[in-house]
Amino acid sequence: MPAPLPIETQTAVVTGAARGVGAAIARALHASGYRVILADIDEKACDALAEELDLASETALTAKLDIARPEDFEHVLEKCVARWGSVEVLVNNAAVTRAEPVLDIDTETFNAIMAVNAGGTFTGCKIFGRHFKERGYGRIVNMASLAGQNGGTATGAHYAASKGAILTLTKVFARDLAPFGVTVNAISPGPMDTPMVRDIVPEAAFAGFLKNIPVGKLGDAEFIGEMAAFLASPKAFFVNGACWDVNGGLYVR
Repeated sequence: MPAPLPIETQTAVVTGAARGVGAAIARALHASGYRVILADIDEKACDALAEELDLASETALTAKLDIARPEDFEHVLEKCVARWGSVEVLVNNAAVTRAEPVLDIDTETFNAIMAVNAGGTFTGCKIFGRHFKERGYGRIVNMASLAGQNGGTATGAHYAASKGAILTLTKVFARDLAPFGVTVNAISPGPMDTPMVRDIVPEAAFAGFLKNIPVGKLGDAEFIGEMAAFLASPKAFFVNGACWDVNGGLYVR
């Protein structure tokens, strides 16, 4: 197996990089020395972040990505290879949700959320996993969720089910790709201080919401970024198929 390239010559793709946790991960990877592709359905928001990271566009580029479209993943990979020769890191972060009671979720909506979240992660792991396998090196980091571990429905039962599926996919791909120098891990955040959480929790209920978290506050997206950067690094070669819990003590195992 070839030795990993120096980080400054490695390329990382982050899906859902336009805002929130995805943007924090992209910032952390870029700060660690990686060249980054900011992939999102909202390409304009990614353009602003790319300019923030590197105005010269030498180490930060954007790409339009709808994770429900496998051809979009192929196009992102082709763009990376055309510009920098290869990709070494994929962070599957993009996801959607719609907070609604489980008995109100229709089958079409359930299937759509599963197809985007779990299906998108599966497609990313498969397409980039093949590239990593051929090269003999790679890192995949999948963003799961506390909801996928404890069955929480605040973000919707369809979202929770999709994140549980991502945890299982992480284990499957981790076992399959490990002999080829590729590791696959997951990060499972609890409530983070992001726009999505602020939108879901009513202002009047926010104080009570925080009291239910043992550490008494929301998580920090920047810390998730630092954790992703570690799992993406050559140092994390012996971490594979793992789920890293970041939930303030809401779920202890």
